Amino acid sequence: MNDMKPVNAGISTSLDPARGKSGLYRWVVLAVVFLIYTMATADRANFGMALPYIKKEYGFTNSEAGILVSFFFVFYALGQIPVGFLYKIFSTRVLVPVAMVATSISTWLIGTTSSLLLLKIYRAALGLSEAPLGIGCGATINQWFPAKEKGTAMGLYFAAMKCGPVVIPPICAFIIVTWGWREMFLACAIPGFILAAMWYFMVHSMPEESPFVSKSELQYIRSEDNADAANTARIHKDRCPAWLDTLIRTRTLMPVDTVRKVFTSWNIIGSGIAFMCMSGIINTIMAWIPSYLMTEKHFTAINTGFLAAAPFVGAVVGNMIGGFLSDRVFNKRRKPLMIVSAISTSIMMYSLVFAPNDPIYLAFMLFLMGTLLNLGYSAFVVYPMGLATKETYPMAYSVVNTGGSVGAAFAPLIVGFILDTYKWDIAFMFLAGCSFLSLIVILTIVEPKPQ
Repeated sequence: MNDMKPVNAGISTSLDPARGKSGLYRWVVLAVVFLIYTMATADRANFGMALPYIKKEYGFTNSEAGILVSFFFVFYALGQIPVGFLYKIFSTRVLVPVAMVATSISTWLIGTTSSLLLLKIYRAALGLSEAPLGIGCGATINQWFPAKEKGTAMGLYFAAMKCGPVVIPPICAFIIVTWGWREMFLACAIPGFILAAMWYFMVHSMPEESPFVSKSELQYIRSEDNADAANTARIHKDRCPAWLDTLIRTRTLMPVDTVRKVFTSWNIIGSGIAFMCMSGIINTIMAWIPSYLMTEKHFTAINTGFLAAAPFVGAVVGNMIGGFLSDRVFNKRRKPLMIVSAISTSIMMYSLVFAPNDPIYLAFMLFLMGTLLNLGYSAFVVYPMGLATKETYPMAYSVVNTGGSVGAAFAPLIVGFILDTYKWDIAFMFLAGCSFLSLIVILTIVEPKPQ
């Protein structure tokens, strides 16, 4: 990526960051990031709503449906590492809007498909089209926010990932019932073209390049003054006890400042493996919960649309709370909430085995599950920010996100195979096992000591 060196040296400023005496354009940038990724994840959530109707039209099994769901994530995963290298050549200002336009075209094509083969091809194209979006959004936040705000910003960004599945199911249910599943994809394609233009004109790759950023805000983004450093030390002393640092294995680490170090760092690779397990769970929920609610619990399409949104309403809440706690309570330590999410998700997956048919109780369980799963979800991609430099972070993100994409590809597929032979209780037990495996891997990586 065409990054400029951070201007954190030689800047003298009377800013008091604690009082926020700087511009706020970085939050406008985050709002555009939020909208972009809300729409991108909507293009994933809509397929889960259409899946029961596509299965009926083409007459395939749960296993074949799982393969179709996985087509997106397989090609999304295959695109991650190449995209990491692309961001060393092209800027986020160029690649992100290009990817958004390609995503909208692929979504449109899914609505025009006339055969199962074309449906697979268009799903694969959608996965490749979306591959640059996550890395581009994460790299933008890494450039536009100071260290003490990155957890909060990434929490809001990951909340955007869940806003699509919150908003889309009820809307999709209405469109499908009124017009059909093809028309739903056509409608979802339109906003992407508008958002691509918004990104190009409003979001520059770095704040130094933007005409909308004041000098005071640039200084605030690129520097941490002595008052803030003292405040950080106080938070570290008061709110991060020694036993917690011992539990999460906090250490002072050398920066991961080359591509070779990225690919040989167990901390980054381990974060990617743990993220693989958790991403597999959340994408299985996105793909299969509508089918679960309609075929297992026998809810109508409209009720399914609202209930399928419940875990993602909880996800929005969980990501926002998690980002705040990660920055303000745990002083930029990411592992505590990663551990909490892994443990609590295992418990919630097991509890769904005994979920009743009562829609209110089930909605509460799905909401709670989404909240707990996502308390530490954004931490998996914020974590490499404490290890990598700004230049190597896009590649580190691509490694972690490759793990997440592999989980997203294979967990729904495995669940499809499980459902053809067993019932949903075995599927939920499988997901509980994925979360427990994530916990084991999280415990092996080191928490970088905040600098």
